Parts: sequence; C-alpha cells; structure tokens
Amino acid sequence: MTLYGVGLGPGEADLVTVRGKEVLENADVVYSPGRLSRTVALNHVDESKIGDLDFPMTKDEEKLRAAWKEAAAEIAPNARDGDVAFVTLGDPNVYSTFGHLRRTIDAFHPEVELEIVPGVSAVTAFATAMGVEIEAGAGLSLREAASGASPTGPDRMILFKVTDAPATHEGLVEAGYDVTYGRRLFMEQGETIVTDDPEDIDERDYYTLAYAEKEDLEVEQATAAFADDESGSEDATTDGEPVTDGGTLVDLERAEGREGGDCGGHR
Repeated sequence: MTLYGVGLGPGEADLVTVRGKEVLENADVVYSPGRLSRTVALNHVDESKIGDLDFPMTKDEEKLRAAWKEAAAEIAPNARDGDVAFVTLGDPNVYSTFGHLRRTIDAFHPEVELEIVPGVSAVTAFATAMGVEIEAGAGLSLREAASGASPTGPDRMILFKVTDAPATHEGLVEAGYDVTYGRRLFMEQGETIVTDDPEDIDERDYYTLAYAEKEDLEVEQATAAFADDESGSEDATTDGEPVTDGGTLVDLERAEGREGGDCGGHR
C-alpha cells in the first residue's frame, strides 16, 4: 500500500489535478497539515476520511522533529494497510511541508511506499494571475522575502512569503527592479490582490508573493513583430495568417521549437 503526497494546487478546488482527485477519492485516509489544505480537500472527499495533524507554530527544531515523528507514527500503520494521502497546497516538492514527512517516513518507517502527485505551484500560477510571460530561455530565480528581506541579483525573481511588502519594496527598487505583488492568488480563502503598490498589502500575510524584474531588462521575441503588422501588410495573407516567405518563418519556428524543447516533446 502507499502514502501519496498530493499537491492541491494554489487553493481553488477545481485546480486540483485529475490524478490528485482520483487519489483523494480512493484513499482510505486523507491527512491535512492545516486549515486551508483541509478546506480544499473537503471539496473532493467526505469529512469522515480526513485525518488532521497538529504541528506547533515554532522554530524550535527539537519540537518540530518530535511533531513530525508523531505524525509519521500516526500515518505509517495506515499506509501499510491501505492507501493514504497527505495533502499540501501547491506542489509537494516545492516549498512544502511534505518534505519533512517524507524524510521522517524514510528514516523511521522505510517499509512504507511513497508516491508524489504533483500540483500546480505558485511558481507557475503567479504568471497567469499577474499576466506575466516567462519566455523560453529566460532565467527565473526563487527566493524568500520574509520580514522585509530584499534579495537581489537575478534578472527575474519570484519572492515567496512577502510579509513586509513596504520594506521589501524599498530594497528592490533601490536595486533597480520593477515589482508586482500578488496575494492569495487562485485561492478561495481571502481576498485576491494584484498590485504594484506595497502599501496596498502592508499587513502581514503568509500567502503573498512578488515578481521582480530588472528595469532595464529587454527581451525581443521573433513573434513580437506581429504586433506591429497591419492587417494588409505584405507579411500576411488575406486571411491574416503569416506567409512563410519561402520557408524562412517556418524554419525559424522549427528551430525555436527545438531550442525550447517543444518539438513533439513534453514541457
């Protein structure tokens, strides 16, 4: 039998993957580490199947290790006898509590089979919510910005846990970044906010992230030229489709596809 780490996605119940939904529906017990993940899971399983786990709000490593050992001891017997799911917002392997459980199970209950069911992470969901395109070949760095931290360096960054937006903003602007903030993106719990004004989100909220991009960053994509084309230009057919110009455009698209890894492949 198996312990599944199931990513629930960013918070809206219909953004759980088909695979995740199937695992939740078939699991004998679904464990939740927090109120928000429990709320999402309840859209897919009956409350009688939910097993709540308590974790202390502390940075004391001894207390945290004791809590995870207790959680693993609760989960392991059920995972040996049946299928069990441990749910987490986002993806189980990206800034997630599931890693602690996996390591504890590996150490004290190695006979338990584990399987990860990926979920939509804020790492990707933020781009849609904020209208940002991360084009092929772009660099993107993940950072934490708790308590007013302002990490700098990369051209583009996603900053998690922005709990003091005004302080973080000041440091990023001084370093030459344009910054957009998103709070509770794709979450049914609480108000969703997207803004470039840090004063709009100056109160602490764990579920706040920021997208920072260098002000002078310039990226020119081949298809960007289409925005400047007029409907009657010589580069388009009468039905608005671009011509191949003797195969040049087609060859360019194929080359870019190979470079981006999307010619018949998986992304």
